[in-house]
Amino acid sequence: MEDAAKAELISALRLAVPKGDILENVPMSRYTTLKIGGPAELLVEISDDAQAVQVLKIAARHGVPVQVIGNGSNVLVKDGGLKGLTLHFGERFSDISSPASQDGKTYLITAQAGAAMTALANAAADAGLTGLEFAAGIPGTVGGGVRMNAGAYGGEIGDMVVSAACVTLAGEMKIYSHDEMEFGYRRSRLTDEILLFVTVMLRRGDAETVRVAMREFNARRREKQPLTVPCCGSTFKRPPGRFAGELIESCGLKGCRIGGVSVSEKHANFLVNDRQGTAADYIQLIHHVQQVVKEQTGIDLEPEVKILGED
Repeated sequence: MEDAAKAELISALRLAVPKGDILENVPMSRYTTLKIGGPAELLVEISDDAQAVQVLKIAARHGVPVQVIGNGSNVLVKDGGLKGLTLHFGERFSDISSPASQDGKTYLITAQAGAAMTALANAAADAGLTGLEFAAGIPGTVGGGVRMNAGAYGGEIGDMVVSAACVTLAGEMKIYSHDEMEFGYRRSRLTDEILLFVTVMLRRGDAETVRVAMREFNARRREKQPLTVPCCGSTFKRPPGRFAGELIESCGLKGCRIGGVSVSEKHANFLVNDRQGTAADYIQLIHHVQQVVKEQTGIDLEPEVKILGED
């Protein structure tokens, strides 16, 4: 973005966003769990849905490309960073409503897109509601979780969604029902649209049973996943009828390294940034793993991590 165009955009944004919430050239390594990524040309901290709509309308009028980042747990930002405008949906956009009873057995909870999946799971558990136990250790936000229909241990967030309030890149609000969201394995209809808040339906359960299940899931994650080093969760989607980690391990790729990034010795579907790697390292390792697995098994591994930005 040229300096004059950036200055004009910033002036317009200040009508909708406090000055301190508009940041320039912010390293995206601060906003991703991989701790990798070049700078965002311009980043705005979002505080509410009305503000998000205003900012998107401004970006559309100025012809500026837009990216949205939540917890950055399933994102790889390239070393050249993000051009245009980046919206950060974080703690300021993370309200979770109290449960609203429907019939004494089912309850509705509404969460803003910046709320952590773990926070939503804990809110449900605190209310003695069952259905989100699987989400207790998922590191992403509700926005990212709904967009990709995040799941684990047999559960998926899409199964609980009643409705989703979204906004287009042009700033037009839309409300989608569960069926209209078109949930599938690690996908939804949200490709060019951005989640603002979602309403989920949960059932009354036994509070202690819910908490026990959450503790068990978290213990399994700690035992099997490399949670103490920067990573983005599962790097590849599960191929039909197989598990990506088992395939990668069977090809002898555990411990394989390119630069500062390696295939985890603990779980082969986790590519970890254990030696201050770069996005280029990570992408090369993704391609290498895909190539070896294809050569040895004939199976194409599709990345689950979302790759953004400029080389």
